[in-house]
Amino acid sequence: MLKGAPVEMIPASFDYVRPADLEETLQILADREGDAKLLAGGFSLIPLLKLRLAQPSLLVDLRDVPGLDDISREGDEIRIGARVTHRRLREHPELRLLLPIIRDAAAGIADPQIRNWGTIGGSCAHADPSADWPAVVIALHGSFVCRSLAGERVVPARDFFLDTFSTAISPTEVLTEVRIPVPGEGTGSAYAKLERRAGDFATVGCGAQVRLGSDGRIQAAGIGLTAVAETPFAATSAEAVLVGAQPSDAVLQEAGAAAAAQSRPAADTHGPVDYKLAMVREMTARALRVAVARASAAKES
Repeated sequence: MLKGAPVEMIPASFDYVRPADLEETLQILADREGDAKLLAGGFSLIPLLKLRLAQPSLLVDLRDVPGLDDISREGDEIRIGARVTHRRLREHPELRLLLPIIRDAAAGIADPQIRNWGTIGGSCAHADPSADWPAVVIALHGSFVCRSLAGERVVPARDFFLDTFSTAISPTEVLTEVRIPVPGEGTGSAYAKLERRAGDFATVGCGAQVRLGSDGRIQAAGIGLTAVAETPFAATSAEAVLVGAQPSDAVLQEAGAAAAAQSRPAADTHGPVDYKLAMVREMTARALRVAVARASAAKES
């Protein structure tokens, strides 16, 4: 091999199946507990397979499993199937009106090819500490539905991400759905992302949602941060600053400072720690300004 020539990346050998429905999928996972990996869009998993950072003995392709790509409203919840693509989320008319944060986030994910194939469930289950969707679902106080042969359980997003590339999904479970509370009157949301190039993973990403009361004060808030800790997390200190306060610029900046104080970034090629903390303050304040403006407009409409 010539010096400097690229090393060919070839995955380790594995078996491959395409189950016809969810029950067959769950049975396979039960039979091969801890031995199988699920494939949705594949844009998170395939690079790991090529680098042999993931070496499952069985790959279970979900493309033929029905019922995982629906978007619906059930009572006071919006339900998003795990195989819904970034593109569908970006273009969905009801989500655009109710949850503009979703369009904000989807528009900044990678390139059209990845947005066409990549899925919200695959992204959240992969749990990359710099991914966009985890911060969004956390900010919206959403939850994840995990199914196994034993039944269904609902895990709040704030309890779902355990560590880098680690979630509360067990080896015999499939993430089937994301559930998000329908926002109340006077609610606005936004996602702000700092990236080196358009479509990159975030250097800092912040999802924010606020609900304004009749007196203009913030009645409820949600802030999710990504890329500034070992896993996406809720900036609860910043939320506490906001609730009950008038949304002045000084308050929003104070919330940004509280979010930075709760962050645990590592120095890397994206920048040193001090820079990242400064960007947490800035991106949190930016997301909140847009969310407040959208909440104010929603109240007036």
